[in-house]
Amino acid sequence: MVGNKRATELLDADEQTLQIMEFIVSGGRFGINVAKVSEIMKYSQYPITPMPNSNPFVEGIFRPRTETMTVINLAAYMGMPPSADEETDILIITKLNNAETAFHVHGVEAIDVVKMSDIEKPDATIYGGEEGMATGIAKYGDKLITIVDFEKILIDISPNMGFSPSDVDKLGMRNRSTKPILLAEDSPLLERLIISSLEKAGYMNIICTSNGQEAWELLDGYRRSGQPIEEHVCAVITDIEMPLIDGHRLLKLIKDDAELRKLPVVVFSSIISDDNRKASNDLGAVASISKPEIAKLVTVLDRHIL
Repeated sequence: MVGNKRATELLDADEQTLQIMEFIVSGGRFGINVAKVSEIMKYSQYPITPMPNSNPFVEGIFRPRTETMTVINLAAYMGMPPSADEETDILIITKLNNAETAFHVHGVEAIDVVKMSDIEKPDATIYGGEEGMATGIAKYGDKLITIVDFEKILIDISPNMGFSPSDVDKLGMRNRSTKPILLAEDSPLLERLIISSLEKAGYMNIICTSNGQEAWELLDGYRRSGQPIEEHVCAVITDIEMPLIDGHRLLKLIKDDAELRKLPVVVFSSIISDDNRKASNDLGAVASISKPEIAKLVTVLDRHIL
C-alpha cells in the first residue's frame, strides 16, 4: 500500500490534461484527441466519388487539394442511423500512421480540455474489449464522452494499415528471447497485433498494461522489490495517448527515477509528429517510431536488449 500511495502521489504531482475534439454521430457524443486531427471541413464542400467494390463503410474518395483522401462513414461503421441533414455534416481529417483519412460525422461540438485522471479505461463487457471501438471514457462536467479508437477502425476497414508479418520476415532468421519487455498500449486490438508481431520476431515475454498508470505502478513495484530491475523488465514500449497518464508522462517518471532511468524506453505511436518526436527525445526515449513500423521497433529492441 505504501508503494501504491507513493506512485499515486508522483502521478498527481503534475496533473495532465488532454484536448479532446467533441463530435456528434446520430445524437451520440464522442471524442478524438486533437493531436490526431489535421483539419475539419464541411461535408458538402467537395464532391465525394464512390468507389466500386469498396468496403461498405467507405463512402468514396475526394480531393480537397493535391492529395486524394478516403471518406469513412462513421455512423455506418458504428451501426447508427444516418445523418438527418448532410448539409450540416462535418468531415474530420485525421493524420494517423502517416496517412490522412476523412471521417464523416454529424457535427463538431467543442474542444474540451479534460484531466487525464478523468479519463477512465472502458469496461470490456460494455464496450466490447478487442472488438470495441473505445479507448477511454472522458468525464467533462456533466457529460460522458466516448474516445474513439480510430486506429482500430482504419485497420478493420483496411487491414494493410496494420502490422504486416512480412515486415518481420524481412529481418531474417531470429533467435528467441525471454527478456521481459513492458508494453503500455490502450487499444486491445493494437496490443494483440504488437504482441503477435514481437513474438514472431522472437520476443516471447511481453508484459501488457493498458495505460501509463498501470505501467508505472508495475515499474514502481519492481523497483521496490530490491531485485535488479533487469530481472523484471529490460525495456519499455509505450504509446503516447492513453487514459490516466500518457506515454510522455510515463517516460518522465521513468527517467526521473535513479533506478529505472537505465531502462530503454521506445515511444511507439500513431501520432509521431516532429513536436512529439522532439518531446520524446528530450525526455530520454531511445527512439520514437510511428505505428505500424514494427520492423523498426524490433531493430531498436535488438540494439538495446540483445
